[in-house]
Amino acid sequence: MTNITLFSQIISKLDRIKFSKLVKEKETDKHQKGFNSWTHLVSMLFCQFAKSQSVRDISNGLRSATGNLNHLGIERAPSKSTISYQNKNRDWELFRAYYYQLLGSLGQQAGFRQVKFKIKTKIFLLDSTTISLCLSIFDWAKYKVAKGAVKMHTLLDFDSNLPAYVNITDGKTADNKGAYAIPLLKGSVIVADRFYNDFYLLNIWDSKGVYFVIRHKENIQYTVIKENKLPENRHQHILKDEIIELKNKSSKEKYPKRLRRVAVWDDVNMQVIELITNQMTWSCNTIGELYKSRWQVEIFFRDIKQLLHIKSFIGTSQNAVMIQIWTALITILMLKALKAMAKFNWHLSNLVAFIRLNLFVKINLQDWLDKPFEEHNDPPQEFSQGVLF
Repeated sequence: MTNITLFSQIISKLDRIKFSKLVKEKETDKHQKGFNSWTHLVSMLFCQFAKSQSVRDISNGLRSATGNLNHLGIERAPSKSTISYQNKNRDWELFRAYYYQLLGSLGQQAGFRQVKFKIKTKIFLLDSTTISLCLSIFDWAKYKVAKGAVKMHTLLDFDSNLPAYVNITDGKTADNKGAYAIPLLKGSVIVADRFYNDFYLLNIWDSKGVYFVIRHKENIQYTVIKENKLPENRHQHILKDEIIELKNKSSKEKYPKRLRRVAVWDDVNMQVIELITNQMTWSCNTIGELYKSRWQVEIFFRDIKQLLHIKSFIGTSQNAVMIQIWTALITILMLKALKAMAKFNWHLSNLVAFIRLNLFVKINLQDWLDKPFEEHNDPPQEFSQGVLF
């Protein structure tokens, strides 16, 4: 056994030195009045791990850990009014910057590839998800007449299965418009659905040396320049592989170059998937498998919505919502790093549930991750009988 709680050991995995540098750079501890940025971060991570439904739950939950707060780097449990005030006023960009800092360290532990592509280029999966909000309460989150929402435009790194970039906008922002701000890595490939079939956007990507695999819209107008030979006696699901030019004048002005069009039969959904790409040398099967891998971003959205606390919010200001979303992203990064550390084959949902039940249990973290269903007791102490007379 250990004298430190499971939650304290998880928090100890965070790089506090890098966090302190960000705090100093952004001056987020100015006029903090006893509730510094580190305490704020730990409080919001507790909100995610414990799935606290209110600021009262966070305050009472941390207060129940009396005697263990020093291991978290906290002097005392914050009051609910203090948490509410700082969620409204402390700059949310601190937590965004810290996520990207952690991504360079903890994020490397979560790396995996489910499909072994022969290509060595970096693969990114692009999509967005909408988080619904009540417009009468979150009046800044414009979406529809009687409905509010924010939208997470996410560029998911296929290797780590973690967001390499997130752009959070109001719900009205179209998917392709939210993608204009994403950073571009030369030589990488971006895989996306038909909502990103924006020829002006694709032309920007192409000019920056970025490859793309996009599902094209049904009303695309094109001229076939060349029909490539399909592989014989294998990959029977490949229906078409051709070089095309856009026919529509407006589309051709936006993207004047030639494109490659690949049609793939989807056995699962019993439909034809039609893709366009600016990559002319990869096999048509690789193009199809790349698009198939896009499903990983849907799984990521499902996990973060079901396992963490971003479907309801403990604060109503835009700043509070942004802080809660970014601390949720920090939490999912930490969870995947823990999963990678463990010898036991955890499902992410089980890992979250078990941590939630054992947050303040005093047990060695690595032993618990490796053998969660075994008792971990201290070795018996050896006593030597002293001489009485």
